[in-house]
Amino acid sequence: MIDLPDPDATATLGARIGAVLARSEGGMAIALSGELGAGKTALARAVLRALGHTGAVASPSYTLVEPYAVAGRMFHHLDLYRLGDPEELEFLGIREIDPARDWLCVEWADRGAGFLPSMDATIELQYHEPGRRARVSAHSAAGERLLAALENAT
Repeated sequence: MIDLPDPDATATLGARIGAVLARSEGGMAIALSGELGAGKTALARAVLRALGHTGAVASPSYTLVEPYAVAGRMFHHLDLYRLGDPEELEFLGIREIDPARDWLCVEWADRGAGFLPSMDATIELQYHEPGRRARVSAHSAAGERLLAALENAT
């Protein structure tokens, strides 16, 4: 578990994740899970900042997907909370995303089951006084590298 007592700690975690992504040769798909307001979008925003994005970072709550060109690649931030049916992802061009090259950060990934690429890691954010906690689980070799880097940084 990684303690996130305040927004600065969440930004630091995002910076660490961004550093791992920047060093990776391939893409990575990360699922962000947790209750509403747990900090999923704030974490995705911090990752984007760490990758060098300086513009606005909109929450994809209504658009469902926000693509960003950063560090010579694409970073796709998805928020599937409002997804009515996983099949809707076909209309959003989900198959155009190259998980071998691009980065995906997916909030509420379970709602896109069967249409999303396999997740390399899951970061679960939980409320925990005075702030939050993050639990990172790896599901692939890329996810294991992320988990190891985060464990070595704490």
